[in-house]
Amino acid sequence: MPTLSVFHVKDAMTAPHSVTSAFDGSGIDGPWFTWVTGIARDTPWLNDSAEVLTQAGLGVFAVLMVIGWWRARRMDGERMAAALIAPVSVLAAFAVAEVVKSRVAELRPCRSLPHAYIVETCPQMSDYAFPSGHTTTAAATVGALVLVDRKLSRIALVLAVLEGVSRVYVGAHYPHDVAGSFVVGLVVALCVSAVLRRALIPLVATLREGRCRPLLAAG
Repeated sequence: MPTLSVFHVKDAMTAPHSVTSAFDGSGIDGPWFTWVTGIARDTPWLNDSAEVLTQAGLGVFAVLMVIGWWRARRMDGERMAAALIAPVSVLAAFAVAEVVKSRVAELRPCRSLPHAYIVETCPQMSDYAFPSGHTTTAAATVGALVLVDRKLSRIALVLAVLEGVSRVYVGAHYPHDVAGSFVVGLVVALCVSAVLRRALIPLVATLREGRCRPLLAAG
């Protein structure tokens, strides 16, 4: 087991799970992680930008959902229902990811590999690594937009991959954290959107004939 500094041990005393009970994911793909963070070490001029973009990037996915809603105004009620459900689907995926994260209790790379090059500030001990909340949100946006606008979903997919790579680059997550996040985000968002969309279609049809028409239909 990797040697932890005194700071890490003190954190563990106040965390819900102790260091000994928390899962160490470095044995899964630690070498891949250190290879990516080695690139970060060799490109210090990119570190600040990467740290800003990995956080601000989530705003881009919110914008994509707004664009999806706007474009759905010219589409059928099914697409509009999916557009309205998209934020709910993303929030549901994030909530599931948080539950999984607390159950798995995987130590962050900065805890398991304290000597690796880490750009992002190491979070508190109780903030676990698997799955990545950022990447789950990004992947869930892809899943939610598939039922709204395939072109937007493809754009979201490219950005979601970049978001996932950036989470490893700044040292916040292992590659398997990101991969697992894609599975959680896509599956939950697709399932929630598919189920709730059907229930919302009749309501959308009714609202399109009333005062809400400008928000739900173009022209």
